[in-house]
Amino acid sequence: MDTSDARWSDLAADLDALADAQDAAESDAMVAELTRAEHATIDLADRLRAATGAPVVLDLPDGEPVRGAVREVAEAWLVLDGVTRAPERHLVPLAAIDGVSGLESGSAPAARRELGITTLLRDLQRDRRTVLVRTRGNVYRGRVARVGADHLDLDTLDGNRGRRRVVPFSALLCVSHAPPGMAS
Repeated sequence: MDTSDARWSDLAADLDALADAQDAAESDAMVAELTRAEHATIDLADRLRAATGAPVVLDLPDGEPVRGAVREVAEAWLVLDGVTRAPERHLVPLAAIDGVSGLESGSAPAARRELGITTLLRDLQRDRRTVLVRTRGNVYRGRVARVGADHLDLDTLDGNRGRRRVVPFSALLCVSHAPPGMAS
């Protein structure tokens, strides 16, 4: 093979390599774009569902974090098992969460029809559990007396014993089982 044939052969090989590199780059870009588009369909509930059993820390607007293992997640709420006391549970509306630490990148879609937050609150009402209700500005200890469509009535057990407090769901940050020894 003479020098000019070798040059043509090298040029053809270079062009083939450039074409292959461009195809690979376009394929990588397409995969990256499809991945970004898929991530855009994943909501916080899906991310939290994938963390079932794992410990997380929820940042709430009142500045007091809630720590626990993810127990159950619905579209509008989640339940954490407390890490400090075994019987402690926290019901947190997803809308009240400012941030989450401890989540991995996975996600899991809802497996079945989910219960609304009112169902869980009615369970607390039925069981007459002593709870701590955190709102944006206060913490109330009491028992859920009534559950409406967008609010709950709480019979307070603290200083204003017997006083009923109405708490709109929009103000609700967290409902926790009261620690042992606090029940009245």
